[in-house]
Amino acid sequence: MEPNTTTIASGLQKVRTRIREIASKTGRQPEAITLLAASKTNPAECLREAFAAGQTIFGENYLQEALAKMPALADLPIEWHFIGPIQSNKTKRIAENFTWVHSIDRKKIADRLSKDRPESLPPLQVCVQVNVSGEDSKSGVAPEEAADLAAYVVGLPRLKLRGVMAIPELTKATALQRSQFRMLKETYDRLKQAGYDLDTISMGMSEDLDIAIEEGATMVRIGTAIFGPRRYAIPEELAILQGKPE
Repeated sequence: MEPNTTTIASGLQKVRTRIREIASKTGRQPEAITLLAASKTNPAECLREAFAAGQTIFGENYLQEALAKMPALADLPIEWHFIGPIQSNKTKRIAENFTWVHSIDRKKIADRLSKDRPESLPPLQVCVQVNVSGEDSKSGVAPEEAADLAAYVVGLPRLKLRGVMAIPELTKATALQRSQFRMLKETYDRLKQAGYDLDTISMGMSEDLDIAIEEGATMVRIGTAIFGPRRYAIPEELAILQGKPE
């Protein structure tokens, strides 16, 4: 399927405008909010069109899909972020091919990513994933356990802890979403107060962008509002998302 370049460019423009408007309403600087294009299920040519429209940061949920796209985009200075659940047997390829990882949820994964990060590359920039909804189907540590995982991560030589990430409960109840975003911001604030050098609160997607920014997001992960509906699914990888990885 050929990308609709006008739609992708206009989608990006609408999202950027929305970010500016929400930031202005809440007294925040738009420049303090980074836009990550969540590009799962979109082919390489769609990412190329988004890049042509000024988007340089892309987030992928599925390792195999990302690895299939990367060679076709190797001529572009894209900053690749891994934002999906991580299986132990995939840490090596993730550590070798991504600049950021948002979804560290246990010490075993952090340890493997650090060991697998090539010495020729800068340290991997990472976020601790926090389960703010309490759902068993979601990855992430409980908010009260985030400090313990953060302490472990900062002791690993090939990782650089940047902040926290969360995926709230899928709900139309905005008050519930807001409370869960606020929970992540409070977790971040506690880590900062404990002395951690952090700058990233990764939260907010197409449907809840406004609330996420109002509650302090510094990086938003936007897919559908940029690229439109998902183009295809990968059953094996999709199954990983539906439960906690091993």
